[in-house]
Amino acid sequence: MPNAFFQVPYPENEPVLEYGPNSPEREAQLAEYERMFNQAPVQVPMVIGGRKVLTEDKRPLSPPHDHKHVIGHAHFGTAEHVKEAIDSALEARSAWASLEWEQRASIFLKAAEMLAGSWRTRINAATMLAQGKNMHQAEIDAACEFIDFLRFNCHFAQDIYAQQPESAPGIWNRLEYRALEGFVFAITPFNFTAIAGNLPIAAALMGNVVVWKPSDEQIYSAHVIMELLHEAGLPEGVINLVTVDGPVAGDVVFNHPDFSGLHFTGSTGVFRHLWQTIGQNIARYKTYPRIVGETGGKDFIIAHKSANVDEVATGILRGSFEFQGQKCSAASRVYLPDNLWPEIKEKLTADVATLKVGTPADPTNFVGAVISQRSFNKIKGYIEFAQNSPDAEVLCGGQCDDSVGYFVHPTVILAKTPHFKTMEEEIFGPVVTIYVYPADDFDGALELVDSTSEYALTGAVFARERYAIDDAMRALQNAAGNFYINDKPTGAVVGQQPFGGARGSGTNDKAGSLLNLLRWVSPRTIKETLTPAKDYRYPFHQE
Repeated sequence: MPNAFFQVPYPENEPVLEYGPNSPEREAQLAEYERMFNQAPVQVPMVIGGRKVLTEDKRPLSPPHDHKHVIGHAHFGTAEHVKEAIDSALEARSAWASLEWEQRASIFLKAAEMLAGSWRTRINAATMLAQGKNMHQAEIDAACEFIDFLRFNCHFAQDIYAQQPESAPGIWNRLEYRALEGFVFAITPFNFTAIAGNLPIAAALMGNVVVWKPSDEQIYSAHVIMELLHEAGLPEGVINLVTVDGPVAGDVVFNHPDFSGLHFTGSTGVFRHLWQTIGQNIARYKTYPRIVGETGGKDFIIAHKSANVDEVATGILRGSFEFQGQKCSAASRVYLPDNLWPEIKEKLTADVATLKVGTPADPTNFVGAVISQRSFNKIKGYIEFAQNSPDAEVLCGGQCDDSVGYFVHPTVILAKTPHFKTMEEEIFGPVVTIYVYPADDFDGALELVDSTSEYALTGAVFARERYAIDDAMRALQNAAGNFYINDKPTGAVVGQQPFGGARGSGTNDKAGSLLNLLRWVSPRTIKETLTPAKDYRYPFHQE
């Protein structure tokens, strides 16, 4: 047993590679993308207890920008595979939970170094293929943010373990941070490879064992994550990846007595359903499960009459259309003062007209395909609703084509009423709706922002006047868990802007911070009396 207080290397955010023309990183990344695109379809197994599990239920995996091209086959399982995954996790729990924290941390620190090195182009290419991200969006997600999660989480874990209580004379008080008693179920989304990796890893770092169900649209890059962790030395059974239909997995997991935590990112409706299911089954569990979720958003931008036109227009364009608007934080509703609207309209529509739409193979493309046919149909339905409504005008974009890939051109809608459908409902695509308010009624616009949506994930205010910024911060203090001043409401950086929202957007447990990791431990207080009492009588008993 080592006798030392260990410190992990102090984390710094991973530098984002620029991928400029003719740069070595650009050529290497495009070459890896082409290699993985053209190689024979890979077989993507489940990973249970360290075993690669193949089944007869093979389902094709295709890029959203070329849905007829098959890059792999995912092997789907049954309820029996979920039971095996739980059993494997519980079998691994004792050894993993009792392993010194620095030994666990070293695995994930090694994975971070691998991602920063030889695995960088592979994880980026997998994300470009599976999720349709362009080179830059893949870099800031699958490489940089994922590396940051791994490094900063180890630093945060160190800080947690160092927090100890005071001790009175003759007493030594200690606090130990136990893993949860049971297993954690991680359900991860398609849109961020970093989030998909972080949800199971954050719980595992704190000594927990995990059953991980990735999104069907992210299985391809999830497979790369599992191979990365295996190469980094993660013991068998600590994280078990299962590809099963959601209700099948839920029926097994949420009826198991050893279920001890849910780490979730996905839709608000699904999260509420899972919470309800857990509540109904609460008497089955050995302990009250931890429930951590980051869900939907209807994220806003509001500009004050003193705002800079170019800054607002750029914030709208980047905040709404990067990664096809498929970020939980993407700007989806915008409130602009009528004094600035003519100039913003001119710049915004001119800039949108220059946005190139196409595949990740061409780095000059700003927008790619949306993730699936279902998503394409949903987004197209909202655009057609606006096109046919007397209460809205489609200013630019609106073209939809799913013949080769699920392409939706960046679309700007002008709403004549602040409660138009696309101002209130989550779309999750490259569509932004603008409402123009009287410039002298900033307070009324703030009230609209706060009261319109059930969500409270991200939001931004653009203004030059400081009183206006202060007014917005006060009025919208509960409308966004991540609030931006003179910037787009996307792009939270691990260690700098801990991420999460409340209301219908989740439990606000702030991924990328110490707060999230605290949810995956169960503290035990230990009091050791150094001079134990030898007589039951207290001084006040004396005559």
